[in-house]
Amino acid sequence: MRSPETLTAGTLAYDERATLLRVARSSIENVLRTGRPLAVEIERFPPALRELRASFVTLRSGDGELRGCIGELEPSRALVASVADRARAAAFGDPRFPPLGADEFDAIEIHVSVLLPLAPIDAPSEANLLAQLRPGVDGLLIDDGLRRATFLPAVWNSLRDPRAFLDALRRKAGMPANAWPATLRAWRYEVEEIGPAAGEPDRVTAR
Repeated sequence: MRSPETLTAGTLAYDERATLLRVARSSIENVLRTGRPLAVEIERFPPALRELRASFVTLRSGDGELRGCIGELEPSRALVASVADRARAAAFGDPRFPPLGADEFDAIEIHVSVLLPLAPIDAPSEANLLAQLRPGVDGLLIDDGLRRATFLPAVWNSLRDPRAFLDALRRKAGMPANAWPATLRAWRYEVEEIGPAAGEPDRVTAR
């Protein structure tokens, strides 16, 4: 029996957050059971979940290790459809991991990150960007025209120093560690996190 999933506070109502977790888990289960993506009937969901929103879905194994993470940075579809698709992609399409097996499904932890709009950062230098970052709050996207990478705010849990956070993101993007291209652009964003959190009082099962 898997652990219940906990809903954290945010802009979405409790029931809406619960629904997103159910949809994410059902999306993965449907692929395991039928081999096909879940058909999401968007009109059946409340207005907040039909809004154009971007999301990331992160999967963790029973021991807390990363098991998949796929997302999108800019909204192009209803939030509920984004979550269903990103959950499927995180489980079966993350190139860093083999496809999720049925024997892993019950123990998997699902984390949904609902993105707020991207906000551009005026960053003519590394020092300028570092001064504007808010550790623990900001997700960061960097792009130099050829390479692009992002870190969700949750990455601050393991990279608490802003310089280490930025250096690791540049490595992820394949950018030189000490270079600051004139073409580099940066955006920050906040997320509403939905997922397991031990000790919090609000718990729902997603099935």
